Amino acid sequence: MVFLACLLGQPAYLCARLSFSTRYVMGKIMAKYNFDDRNIRWSKLGDFEHFVYAMLNVDVSLQIVDFLIKYDPNQKIFLHHHLALTNTFVVQGEHRLYESNGILKEIRSVGSYTTSPPGDAHREGGGNEGAVVFYSVRGKDGILFEVLDDNLNVVATLSMEDFIGLYKAQQDNMKNNNQ
Repeated sequence: MVFLACLLGQPAYLCARLSFSTRYVMGKIMAKYNFDDRNIRWSKLGDFEHFVYAMLNVDVSLQIVDFLIKYDPNQKIFLHHHLALTNTFVVQGEHRLYESNGILKEIRSVGSYTTSPPGDAHREGGGNEGAVVFYSVRGKDGILFEVLDDNLNVVATLSMEDFIGLYKAQQDNMKNNNQ
């Protein structure tokens, strides 16, 4: 059975199909869902490796940035830390967080919702099947993320203005592709 589901009331072009098969868990029939992201327009962020992103919304007045990240299987992204409150929801797969030294710190399974204040340097990535994670970054103008080298020096930043630009570029690209 296949049906259409939209993420958090987003427009139709951000909707993705979900299909499921049945399985038994503790004697009960449970549906296993597979997230079908074919209708999501993924983009690379510069030369960064092991993930792609899709901007969902930027609300400047409320200082909220919403986006999806799709992580490659068993890979870690760049070292960074968040400078604003970040809510995440694991849509598919396993979201893995690593200490700055590369040691696995936490595994968030599909369906996990987490609220995290600004925090320590870390890396993120997907499990054996990769991961798709929804991010909602809140309440800060200016720099939202710092990209770090292995010595914890800041080598790049991602600001509210950067996300506004990414969102606008994505919207313009969609308009141009639909003409």
